[in-house]
Amino acid sequence: MDSNLFRELAALSTEGVLDASRELDTLSTLEVVRLMNGEDRRLASAVEACLPEIARVADAAAASFARGGRLVYVGAGTSGRLGVLDAAECPPTFGTDPAEVVGIIAGGRESMFRAQEGAEDDADAGRVAIDDARVSSADTVVGIAASRRTPWVRAALIRAREIGAFTALVTCNPGPVGDAADDPDVVVAPDTGPEVLSGSTRLKAGSAQKMCLNMISTAAMVRRGKTYGNLMVDLRPGSAKLVQRSRRIVMQVTGAEYKEAERLLAAAGGRVKIALVMALRGVDAAEAERRLAAAGGFVRRAIS
Repeated sequence: MDSNLFRELAALSTEGVLDASRELDTLSTLEVVRLMNGEDRRLASAVEACLPEIARVADAAAASFARGGRLVYVGAGTSGRLGVLDAAECPPTFGTDPAEVVGIIAGGRESMFRAQEGAEDDADAGRVAIDDARVSSADTVVGIAASRRTPWVRAALIRAREIGAFTALVTCNPGPVGDAADDPDVVVAPDTGPEVLSGSTRLKAGSAQKMCLNMISTAAMVRRGKTYGNLMVDLRPGSAKLVQRSRRIVMQVTGAEYKEAERLLAAAGGRVKIALVMALRGVDAAEAERRLAAAGGFVRRAIS
């Protein structure tokens, strides 16, 4: 069994040795960071090769939101932390309910702050995590595993698929995931190759995975009407910076002066979308809210 695992891991590109960094410990600090920067520049092309798959996952997530489902990230170690991070950023950026985009990490909340490397090997716990999260057929479940073989993640995806959820895997090792019957609906696999520090997938693999998750959640939210042009019109102004950003967005879109933008937002209860429709259609907050509801939350439709 151990020899099989040894061979399996040795075959992974993310476990390989990068020729360019074989003498890493002899380089100057500037040479080390220059080498890392050069390797990082390859990531955009690796992710570009996966754009059709990324778009499929984003569309699936948008469809889940439309039917009352969720986007659920599942991962272990660095991959799990990236999923939790992306989920945590959605409420302030897009005004979503924290329950709509969820990050689940092997080992639980403590794994966010202290590594629990053995947690990734517990396949049974991966299945239990899906059940505990009450995943349903309305959800989109995205596994994140640089190696593509992480037992906890694979078991979680298999369980989610049994339930009927749309499933996807974000990995940095292209190739078969497992038994064909257990394959996720979509595999996003940017080929990032060996790491500068061999096996340290928090580096290139982690950066590429973060890029993929950025695209999945952002594109899904665009499809959901959370933006107007390239402006985040459903943001929650929970800080002084975001309060000023809300005013700036109203000013940019409507041409209003600062004080007028402030008045509109006050009348709209701080909701940028409502303020925009009020200003652009000359209606009160109640009518703006009605128009937005009829337009499915899309500002562009509500003002047309």
